[in-house]
Amino acid sequence: MVAQGYTPLKMFQTADAFFQSLGLIKMNDEFWKNSMMVQPQNRSVVCHPSAWDFRNGQDFRIKMCTQVDMANLLIVHHEMGHVEYYMQYAKQPLSFRVGANPGFHEAIGDTIALSVVTPQHLQEIGLLNSTSSYEQDINFLFKQALRKVAFLPSGYLIDLWRWSVFDGTYNSSTYNTGWWNLRTKYQGIVPPNNRPVDAFDAGSKYHVISGTPYIRYFFSHIAQFQFYKAMCKAANQTDALYKCDFYNSKEAGDLLSSMLQLGSSLPWPQAMQKITGQQYLDASAMLEYFKPLQDWLRNENVKAGDCYGWGYTWPDAVMKNLNTPRCRSTLDQ
Repeated sequence: MVAQGYTPLKMFQTADAFFQSLGLIKMNDEFWKNSMMVQPQNRSVVCHPSAWDFRNGQDFRIKMCTQVDMANLLIVHHEMGHVEYYMQYAKQPLSFRVGANPGFHEAIGDTIALSVVTPQHLQEIGLLNSTSSYEQDINFLFKQALRKVAFLPSGYLIDLWRWSVFDGTYNSSTYNTGWWNLRTKYQGIVPPNNRPVDAFDAGSKYHVISGTPYIRYFFSHIAQFQFYKAMCKAANQTDALYKCDFYNSKEAGDLLSSMLQLGSSLPWPQAMQKITGQQYLDASAMLEYFKPLQDWLRNENVKAGDCYGWGYTWPDAVMKNLNTPRCRSTLDQ
C-alpha cells in the first residue's frame, strides 16, 4: 500500500469505490468535507474510530486517525458500512433511523470487509500478486479465524459479566473474580499473575467504561457471515464461501440495500429474513466459511495427540492409534 502511494484519503476512496461497485449510495460532498481522516496536528482528539449521523439526511461523517496499513483499510470499510446504513435509511421517520438492532449496524461494514480481504479481491485491486494455493488458503483462514472466531467467547462474556453485575450476581467484592472466572470458562485464559479481589480488570475494556453494550459485536460476528453468504449467492459465486468476492455485483448490492433501507421499521428477525431468508441468528454460514481450516486443524491435532479446548481428552478409539500420551488440558498442567 505504501509503495503504491496509498494515503488515508485513498483508503477512503477505495472503500467508497467498493460500495459504489455494488450500486449502493456513494459518499456525498459533506462526508468528504467534514470527516476527520487523520489525526489533527493542532489539537488532541480521541482516535477511537467512529461514524456519525447528524440526522439531517445529509451530514454523515467518520472520525478516525487513519494509518496506511491493511488493518486500517478494513476499519475504514467497517466505519463506512455504518455511514452507508445511515444514508440508506435516511428517508425513514426519525424514530426508525437506527439499525434493525445494534448488531446489524456492526455487521454491515464487516460483511463488505469479508469480500475485500479475500486474496481474489486484493489481486483485483492490485494489492496482492501471488496466486492461490492450499497452504495460502489455510494461512488466510487461520488469520481470519484469529480475527473472527477467537473473538466470539470474548464478545459473549463481556456483557454476560455486565448483566451479572446488574442483577447482583457480582458485587464490588466479586467484580474481579467473576470477570476472570468467565475469562477462564469461555476463553481458556488466566491472568498473568494473582489479581487482587478489589482490582477492576474489566475496566480495561473501553466499552465497559464507556457504557457501550457489547452483545452487538457478538451478534454481528455471526450475522455478518449470514449476510455474506446471502450476498455471495446473489452474486452467483459458486466457489468455496471463503473465496467469494462480490465486488461489482449489483445483485448483491440490491439485496443488501433492500434490508438497509428498512432501518428499524420492522423487527430485526424480519429484516434478517429480507436478506438471508431466515428469521434468526445462525452460525452455519460461519462454520461453512471455516470448514477447510477446521478439518485441517482436526487432522493436525489427531496426528499430534493434542487437545483442543480445555478439559478435553480424545476418545479411546482415536488415541489407541496414536503413539502419544493421552492429552491433558493446558490449564490442568
